[in-house]
Amino acid sequence: MITVGILGGGQLARMMVLAGAPLGLRFVVFDPAADACAGQVAPLQVGAFDDTAALAEFAARVDVVTFDFENVPAASARWLAERKPVYPNPVALAVAQDRLSEKTLFQELGIALPPFADIRSRDELAAKVAEFGMPCILKTRRLGYDGKGQFRIRSEADIDAAWQTLGAQVEKTGLILEGFVAFDREISVVAVRARDGEFRAWPLTGNWHVDGVLSASLAPAVASSSQHDTAIDYARRVAERLDYVGVFALELFCRGDALLANEMAPRVHNSGHWTSDGAETSQFENHLRAVLGLPLGDTRMLGHACMLNWIGQMPEAGPVLNESSGHWHDYGKQSREGRKVGHANLRDDSAVALADALERVGEVLGVQAQVAPVLETLRR
Repeated sequence: MITVGILGGGQLARMMVLAGAPLGLRFVVFDPAADACAGQVAPLQVGAFDDTAALAEFAARVDVVTFDFENVPAASARWLAERKPVYPNPVALAVAQDRLSEKTLFQELGIALPPFADIRSRDELAAKVAEFGMPCILKTRRLGYDGKGQFRIRSEADIDAAWQTLGAQVEKTGLILEGFVAFDREISVVAVRARDGEFRAWPLTGNWHVDGVLSASLAPAVASSSQHDTAIDYARRVAERLDYVGVFALELFCRGDALLANEMAPRVHNSGHWTSDGAETSQFENHLRAVLGLPLGDTRMLGHACMLNWIGQMPEAGPVLNESSGHWHDYGKQSREGRKVGHANLRDDSAVALADALERVGEVLGVQAQVAPVLETLRR
């Protein structure tokens, strides 16, 4: 029996474990937190990500290693890769951890993206703001996610405020300035590449965010055939350049018929959660298939699907489970402001039926604002 080691014990690891059980897999999860939620469904080893003694013990217990968290130190992944197979490879992890490296890769691959610049001083920041125009966004190159480590610059006065807020991070994480994109909508490509190079992608997903955190996803996204083909081509280019193995997401801005790359996530992704109930093979199962060198599963979707993200605390499950299309996913976490604690998937054969179910759920749970943009899209 094969044992898969997962670096990071959050909800993504938890869902991988649940998807791997029917494949006869065993798991060991490694996380610094003793209450990591994946520890409820698999053996949990507690240790710091840079503790080589703990990592050595972890490596001795597993046959292959993957991760659910892109901020695992790349050095730790490299250390493990000298002892056990690690997928995705540490190079892909390192590139995705640094926004400058990531955007430079996109540029080299001919993938369209907003203007960006490495920022090392307040004077450089002011010069690039003048060049890009406002608004623009100053971000840490590393460690930022879900809207953290960012400052939007809307006026000259914001330049000093942005530097005061993030300037101290220039030596620790690096800083990058990105031109602002007045986009029409956001979409993502969730794709998977196998050890032998086979590449598959799920239908494009439309996404809505609140305060930088994903609120709802809809598949298939509203996109032209040219946008669909371009998005899949961009994802394929990234996967092949990085010799990527496993699932990843490429987030894109739509502006008219053009697509601009935002960022990639080297792991199973929040915007692919709908695949658990709305696709022939989920992102979690296909990630494990890829990592283990097994044939990839079909990524075709089953009708129309929507994911609603639950932040802070779980609502009542009944209104979702009362729908024939409703599926509930509780991560087993304690409630906390801003924390991802679960999600719901709704899937129906038609857009009309899905919209009706979402409307009922929105009204009963009082989340009309969350479902409103999805309903508008479905009923357009």
